Amino acid sequence: MDDAIRALLLLMPRMVGRAKRIPVPEELQSLALAPRHLSLLSCLLFDGPMTVNELAARLEVAPTTVSLMVGELSRKGVLERREDEADRRRRIISITVERRPAIDGWLARGARAWRQALEPLSTEQQAMFVHTLRTYETAMAEAETEAEAGVDG
Repeated sequence: MDDAIRALLLLMPRMVGRAKRIPVPEELQSLALAPRHLSLLSCLLFDGPMTVNELAARLEVAPTTVSLMVGELSRKGVLERREDEADRRRRIISITVERRPAIDGWLARGARAWRQALEPLSTEQQAMFVHTLRTYETAMAEAETEAEAGVDG
């Protein structure tokens, strides 16, 4: 296991660095998009239009958090809200037609790379990989919380 950990400790900073170097399309640079926005945009790009509650479930955050992000991105012309034809009380969120090409081009490179990496794996192996990354992220968040609280691990 130590060899795998060493390999990952070398690999992770390179992956993060490479992701950070993906240039934001010129037409989106003035929008000050944060990582939380990228997750939301990715969901809408790959899964299509959905409600705030559906987005919140996918992003694993509270609906109020998503509602705030949707409001912010709607004011910037990135997202649009429209009435759900089946239930006029619900609003469907989607990426605007004008911004979709830039967002698609920006996020597609990462999606292609993940598709290439995951394609040889079985469905079960893919699920294990995603679970492993989630476990790592949770452990890092817990370690960060402990460090902020002054707990020595």
